Order: sequence, then structure tokens, then C-alpha cells
Amino acid sequence: MMPARDTRPQGGPGGAAQDGPGRSAQGGGHAGLRAADARSAAAAARRWYVQRLTAMAMALFVAVHLGVMIWAMRGGLSAAEILGRTRESVGWALFYGVFVLLAALHAGIGLRAVLAEWTPLPARGAGLAGDAFAALLLVLGWRAVWAVTWAGAA
Repeated sequence: MMPARDTRPQGGPGGAAQDGPGRSAQGGGHAGLRAADARSAAAAARRWYVQRLTAMAMALFVAVHLGVMIWAMRGGLSAAEILGRTRESVGWALFYGVFVLLAALHAGIGLRAVLAEWTPLPARGAGLAGDAFAALLLVLGWRAVWAVTWAGAA
């Protein structure tokens, strides 16, 4: 079994591994990474941070969602009564709309990382697959949010 690559950003600003003050380990004493490598490292660092931030935010959203569901079920509300309360609710539409956005971003970045690390796909292919998956989740998720908040509203 192959060990997973460490996907955390390395080193100083932009994720470049440093080999001393102002020098890149890959640059071997030159002024730094090539521009394309620096952009790629910066993009990887941004994805890493977005992945962690979406995870933290989703933890709060999951806690609220589960708390409300437990409260509603213990209160004896049926699925129809719960849907009745979500109809035309801007608050619930915003809450679940943001939740879907966070989940789509998190899953797309995660799938990209898994495909890049564990498959023979090139980085560009893994990125396109992750982006496509995130877009699909976003469309389907927002469609579901619309269905429980606005579809069929009188």
C-alpha cells in the first residue's frame, strides 16, 4: 500500500519550501521558483486552507442541522409539518444554501486531492474532475434547497 502524500502547504509564503532566507529549495540559490510553479504552489495552499475552513464551518452547520432535527422529531413533528415550516422561509433557504456551498467546495477539493494522489490522472484532470463534481453537487444541492423552501409554495 502506497503512503499518502502530504498535501499540506510547505514552507513560507505561497507554500514554497524554503532553503534559507529568500531562497527556494527548488531554486538552488536562485531568486525563487518559476512564476508558474509559484502560482501552482499558491493555488495548492489556497485549496488546503479552503478545505480546512469549509470543514470547520460545516461542523457548525451539521450541529445546527442535527439539533433542529432532533428537536423537531422529539416535538412530534412529521416530515410534512417540517416541510410546511420551511416553505417560503428565507432563513432556511440561506442556511441550507450556504451549507450546500460549503459541502460542494469541500468535496470538490477533497476529490481533486484524492484523484491527484491515488490515480494516474494528471493534476489538470484531477482538478477538472473535482471542479465538475463540485458543480454537480452545487446544482443538485441548490435544487434540493429550492424544492424544500420555494417549490409548491402557495
